[in-house]
Amino acid sequence: MSYPSDSRETSPQRKMGRGKIEIKRIENTTNRQVTFCKRRNGLLKKAYELSVLCDAEVALIVFSSRGRLYEYANNSVKTTIERYKKATADASNTGSVSEANVQYYQQESAKLRQQINSLQTHNRQMMGEGIGSMHQRELKSLESRLEKGISRIRSKKNELLFAEIEYMQKREIDLHNNNQLLRAKIAENERKQQNMNLMPGSDNYEMIQSQQTYDNRTFFQVNSLQPTNHYSHQDQMSLQLV
Repeated sequence: MSYPSDSRETSPQRKMGRGKIEIKRIENTTNRQVTFCKRRNGLLKKAYELSVLCDAEVALIVFSSRGRLYEYANNSVKTTIERYKKATADASNTGSVSEANVQYYQQESAKLRQQINSLQTHNRQMMGEGIGSMHQRELKSLESRLEKGISRIRSKKNELLFAEIEYMQKREIDLHNNNQLLRAKIAENERKQQNMNLMPGSDNYEMIQSQQTYDNRTFFQVNSLQPTNHYSHQDQMSLQLV
């Protein structure tokens, strides 16, 4: 039994092994179709192995040159495509939103700086400062604005004064009415007190009655001490001689 020797000559193709092919379109239609079928099956197999071994969500879509569709998905091609769109949209929106925010804030900052400068200039002009470079028309417009402002200020001042005067007048009327009411209550209380003092049985009534009796008794005693003038003329003469 003879064995093939290692010194046996081999073909150049076997000696070099599987060589690299040039990646370009295969011109032969038959060869191109055969290559498509082989590589498509290999690609589908690799997609299946990747989804099983690595627990990855895989979706594969292949269209042939004739327009036929070949696909593989371990979940659903539509679901995987929707997930892909969402992921790419989020990734792109993150960058685009940040850039848009930066641009927006820069524009707003520039607008605010311009408004601040304009307001500062306007305030200085209202105070009579920085008007050396203003033209006659601008000065006239500034004068008109100042006059309108002064007119509005005076109108508001007069309105407040009138409101305060009206309030004080109402307050005066209220105080006058309250004063009259208090006077009436005091007079009523005094009248009730006098009526109570004049009622029989009250201490004040007995005091008033005793005072009137004492005054009458005193009056009679004084009258009894006064000399009588019933003497005759002769008696009066005798009294004078004695």
